[in-house]
Amino acid sequence: GDERIARHGGLHRFIGWDRPILTDSGGYQAFSLGERRTIDERGITFQSHLDGSAHLLTPEKATDIQANLGSDIAMVLDECLGYPATRDEAAASMERTLRWEARCRQRFLALRDEGGQAASRPGCDHRASPRRSPEGVGGQAQFGIVQGGTHIDIRVASAQATVELGFEAYAVGGLSVGEPPDLMYETVGETTPFLPEDRPRYLMGTGTPVDLVEAVALGVDLFDCVMPTRNARNGQLFTSVGRLNIKNARYSDDRGPADPRCGCYTCRQFSRAYLRHLFVAGEISAAALNTLHNLTFYLDTMKRIREAITFSSLDQLKEDYRRVFSRRSANS
Repeated sequence: GDERIARHGGLHRFIGWDRPILTDSGGYQAFSLGERRTIDERGITFQSHLDGSAHLLTPEKATDIQANLGSDIAMVLDECLGYPATRDEAAASMERTLRWEARCRQRFLALRDEGGQAASRPGCDHRASPRRSPEGVGGQAQFGIVQGGTHIDIRVASAQATVELGFEAYAVGGLSVGEPPDLMYETVGETTPFLPEDRPRYLMGTGTPVDLVEAVALGVDLFDCVMPTRNARNGQLFTSVGRLNIKNARYSDDRGPADPRCGCYTCRQFSRAYLRHLFVAGEISAAALNTLHNLTFYLDTMKRIREAITFSSLDQLKEDYRRVFSRRSANS
């Protein structure tokens, strides 16, 4: 539980990770529960898939939990809407998200004030109680989330109202939920101009290598997606020449690396034949090695994007990634 994590000094100390950590609020996770959850003004009521118990996640509780975890970036509780959604559905969902994130912000600022007052008291040990991890709320950035489906005017209204609440940064949520890629890009491109240029802009739940390049060109700075790790577990590797399904029999005797242009541990040490053997045999090391490679590829992609921005060659990089990673292209 989150209170135990707080007693252990927060996530960074608990898991031995001294780099940034982002935690989500549970909005998308509730969306993915489908029929096992209900939404009302209080928050999200859902049934545990573990023991069937009922839980109510409110904006205040989502804020408290993330404060206990001591993450660097905490997300507000939002209502994630599926695609397609009618205009009335999108408007009602967006307005509820605005009310929820206003409650999240109020709770966050109250905890920040409470944390500052506690820190000023002699002998205060932040590790001794919940919401007192070393990072704590005082070192946390809270991101507001823009919603509105693919209805541009609703998105713009959401962006403007969310910015008025005064978050440290802003996210575009509720995309990559089934809409066509071009519609997603259009929605992002029409939304980001209404978010401050001096604050990070975060596109939630996206995406493919092409999505990263396209969205950066539209003003996005930050992403999250399960794709590099999930695809790795399923035997799909991202390489400089496209997607590679390591489980294919054609790699049974292939002595080359997964990607000759990659310098990760997996590519330096192991052949495609061995990686295929591990996957077919069901070895857990297959998931680990494939994941290491895919994460390296994604980090290298972001590095290439930064370099392309510096040298004014982002348009060319977009064309390269469109050609290699077209959603319509067949996997190798």
